[in-house]
Amino acid sequence: MIQSSYTKTEILNLDKQFRTNLINSLSGFKSANLIGTQDENGQSNVAIFTSVVHIGANPPLMGFISRPHSVPRHTLENIIGTKEFTTNHVAEQFIEKAHQTAARYSISEFEATNLSPEFLNGIAAPFVKEAAIKIGLSLADIVDIKINNTKMIIGKVEYIVLPKSMIAKDGKVNIEAAKTVAVSGLDTYHKTAELARFSYAKPDKSLVRL
Repeated sequence: MIQSSYTKTEILNLDKQFRTNLINSLSGFKSANLIGTQDENGQSNVAIFTSVVHIGANPPLMGFISRPHSVPRHTLENIIGTKEFTTNHVAEQFIEKAHQTAARYSISEFEATNLSPEFLNGIAAPFVKEAAIKIGLSLADIVDIKINNTKMIIGKVEYIVLPKSMIAKDGKVNIEAAKTVAVSGLDTYHKTAELARFSYAKPDKSLVRL
């Protein structure tokens, strides 16, 4: 197999689009989530993010990265204003609509892409009705990442809704049953398939397939 290699200097000198695609796909598969927000005047917003991550289980925390606030960032601005947001798994059935939310609209992305806003459990931010797995969060912290002027938005999980059939007895969520997709790079979507589930790793015990 022919190998390619790049030094730091070579990476910085690559064509901008090539470098963007290369670096964005290097980390492998990423989550695909629609983040729902609403401004203080009741205007709903929904946008796709591929940086949503687990932060902690006690308290339950999730986070995502917001790009530099050098241009209007409606998701970030709405969260700062209302202190609430939702994350909603993107599923195979609506990947085109989800991807289109990345476009810059002057109207709500819900309206522009024909996704359906849904308000649940008194949370001001809209959920995506089409999503099987939905999480409502309140703003817990905003961490400035100085090296590239991005921000990590951290939310405390306030509400979870998903089909009961997708939750195992031990609490594990069956994301394949939800048809949740993964993303590589900026624009490529993938189905997933479980390969194996293992017992908790300990130095004095062999792994067991569950």
